[in-house]
Amino acid sequence: MHYLAKVLWYIESHYAENISLGDIAHVGGASPCHLTRAFGLATGHSVMRYVRARRLSEAALAQGAQDILSVAQQAGYSSHEAFTRAFRDQFQLTPERVRAQRHVANLALVGAINLDVAPGVVLEPPRFEQGPALLVAGLVERYRAETSAAIPALWQRFLPHVAPGQLVYGVCCNNDDAGNFDYLCAMPVSDFSQAPDGWTRLRIAPQRYAVFRHRGHISTIRATWHTLWNAWLPQSGLEVADAPDFERYDQQFDPASGIGGVEIWLPLKA
Repeated sequence: MHYLAKVLWYIESHYAENISLGDIAHVGGASPCHLTRAFGLATGHSVMRYVRARRLSEAALAQGAQDILSVAQQAGYSSHEAFTRAFRDQFQLTPERVRAQRHVANLALVGAINLDVAPGVVLEPPRFEQGPALLVAGLVERYRAETSAAIPALWQRFLPHVAPGQLVYGVCCNNDDAGNFDYLCAMPVSDFSQAPDGWTRLRIAPQRYAVFRHRGHISTIRATWHTLWNAWLPQSGLEVADAPDFERYDQQFDPASGIGGVEIWLPLKA
């Protein structure tokens, strides 16, 4: 059974309980960091946001059945106030308003995911490298799985600062249990004093990596990341390190056309 299928089964069986990211990761047999990235790439949802959305969507469907406090308790909320706050944050309506209108047609309900676990793209065998310490600086934004489609807009802001043929990096770091992460469009610097005012500076420690080549158009890189996290890594017997991973764009890559290939550097535990 695919580990993400195990994860989805566990969520559907326990979302009304006080489950944590660690609980879910343990069932799937992956680290919380691995699960967060893999789940987001496979489903477009952050793990715990999906749990919350499923819990509240089922509660919304139960609105006509019983009093709101009972619905709240069955959804795992200890008080009417906590349930109402979470419900309003999810749907921009209160439970009372939904009950009064007697339908849920205007609610963006989240149904159970039927995950397609068919094989993804074919990956070339990676090479393994001991990467040196790296200093990079650039523009950063915080994203989650649901908002990561906006990353190309960050590149649009960054690329006017880049000379033709300049080596650049797309760095993913500072992941949290809610599925949020920082994405940094950056260039290497020998000293942080070289970075323009307002740019984010990041020091990446020496690290062992598995390095993959994405040869297709840049628009399809998500599929390569998906296969890497959801197929190659579970089958490899290796574990990802709690360190930044990044895309490395060298002089072969043409940002105007999106072709030329990209290297993906995945940090590994020693």
